[in-house]
This record gives sequence, structure tokens and C-alpha cells, in this order.
Amino acid sequence: MTDEQSNEKVENLIIVGGGPAGYTAALYAARAELEPLVIEGFHWGGQLQNTTDVENYPGYVEGVMGPEMMNQFRAQAERFGTRFISDDATELQLSDGGIHTVRVGKDEFKARAVILSMGAEPKRLGIPGETELAGRGVSTCGVCDGAFFKGENVAVIGGGDSAMEDSIFVSKFAKNLTVVHRRDDFRASKIMQERARSRDNIDFLTPYVPVEFIAGDDGKVAKLRVQHAETGEEKEIEVGGAFVAIGHRPRSELVAGQVDLDDEGYVAVDEPSTKTKLAGVFAVGDLVDHTYRQAVTAAGSGTKGALDAEWYLRDMPPDPEEHWGTNTGAIVEAVEAG
Repeated sequence: MTDEQSNEKVENLIIVGGGPAGYTAALYAARAELEPLVIEGFHWGGQLQNTTDVENYPGYVEGVMGPEMMNQFRAQAERFGTRFISDDATELQLSDGGIHTVRVGKDEFKARAVILSMGAEPKRLGIPGETELAGRGVSTCGVCDGAFFKGENVAVIGGGDSAMEDSIFVSKFAKNLTVVHRRDDFRASKIMQERARSRDNIDFLTPYVPVEFIAGDDGKVAKLRVQHAETGEEKEIEVGGAFVAIGHRPRSELVAGQVDLDDEGYVAVDEPSTKTKLAGVFAVGDLVDHTYRQAVTAAGSGTKGALDAEWYLRDMPPDPEEHWGTNTGAIVEAVEAG
């Protein structure tokens, strides 16, 4: 660890996570001269690092590859002074209005404010072909990728509201869509089921369990092999695309027991702000978002988090015993000036 990263230094702001929300928060915080430190993770960039074409983010008229867009987000934040650690945070010790500690392995970093932006990850089926054909016909986001399957036969796997929402959206483009679910009963709300069943090109295949995604000669998904949940009978469905819609898992394990989580593990915030129950701790992006989970909504959430953190630091009483950084001194001057 360098002297710059020693235990003596207290950062103004640490952002934990490096997806659209984290990078946007870093951009706003850096332009506010807070010199944010981003613990972006070893696999930085969030879910968009595993996405191919992104055509629904404003400003990219011709579309953009997910990794390229995350590189641009990151570079823009870096331009204004954001610093990055491309490793995973391993422990967080959060306080209520005091100094927070973030550990990365043996290294320890302290900050007056923290923005949590660890995101969420789609739940996986764990069957052959799922990982290999990701981005080659197998997707976890119907709203993101549905338009790429115009005129195709597609499958949506799942039985909750997310599966119904994906089915309704993707059916606008697909020739035929089959909802595959392991039970005859669905967890989805009655109204969502009715909306899906009212679509002429949506069929339901139950109770069947997905067994394998099979590639065609072009290396893209061509078939979905399924097994009857009761008889074990197997059959193959010809598909040009498949959407796994069995839910998301928020990556909140580092802060469990410190901030409030809901029943699904999402961090609770005092909406419409990004404030958690702990003063100086804010949460943004898919870590708090049950519903939308889009890059553009995550970026907007990151903006809110940075502004909330800036306002918090602006009003935070200075401690004369601490070793002030350059920009923190500017905050002190602003507070003293009233």
C-alpha cells in the first residue's frame, strides 16, 4: 500500500461498485471536486460487460457494445479525477455519521461517505449452454434484447412477473413465444398472467424443466431441450432466442446486518433519495431497483447518489483532529463560510 492509500488518509467519498450507477456517481462526484475513490471490482463494468449491442441508451444513435460503453463511462469519470481500484471489496464497516471503512484484501480505506453500487446479478439456471451461448441468443433481459429477435421463435423461462413482463415485451417482435415453467402454477400476479395469455403469439409449456441450450451450425442458440417435471420425458424446442427470467440477486451480502434490506435482499433507501438508515451511506442502481434494472435508470440513480453524498459532505461538521485532504479543506471552507 502506498502512502497515498495509508490508514492516515480519510477519503471524502468511496464508491463500491463499477457499473453504470457507480461510474455516473463517480463522474458527478469528481466534477464536484470530491476526488472519489471507486472500488470497481475485479470484473468491473457490471452486467453490461457481458452484453453485446446496446441500442436503447440515449445518445448512441447507432448503438454501442456494452463493454465499450462501460469503458467510456469509466474514462469520463477518470477525466475529472476519479481514482479506481480494480479489485473486489472484501469487507465494509459502516458507521452512522462517522468514518466508514472499506477493506480490499489486506488494504484498508476510510471515508466520510460511501455510495453502495454493487448491483444485482441475474439468477442462472446452471444448465449446459447457458454460459457458452450468452450473447449468442441466450439473454437475461427481454427489454434490453427483445428487438434483436424480430420474426424468431423464442422461449422465455420462468414463472414470475419478470417472466411475464419479458414475454409481453418480446412477443411484440417474436414470431412465436413459448413460456417454459417447471410447474403448472405460476408465481406471477393474476393480471400479468392474463396480459400474457391474451397475446396471440404466446404459448405456455408446463410443467417442463430446461435441461440444455443447444447451438446451431452458426454458433448461436438453435434449440432448447426440456424435460417433463413429472414423467422425465424430454423434447427439443426450436428457438432463435431464449430469455432466462427467473429473477435477480442483489449483491448486498457485504452490507447485510448493517443497512436495512428487504425480503429479497435489496438495500432499502429513503426514497426518492438514496439515503440508507446510516448517515453518510447511500445506495444506488440495481442494488435498490426491483423494477426497471436498465442502464439508463441505474445511471440516473447514480446521479442522485452523488448529489446526496455531496450535500451530506457539504453539511458535515469538520473534525479538526483529522488530516484534511485538499478538496476536503475546500468543503470545510464552504461550511465555515456559511
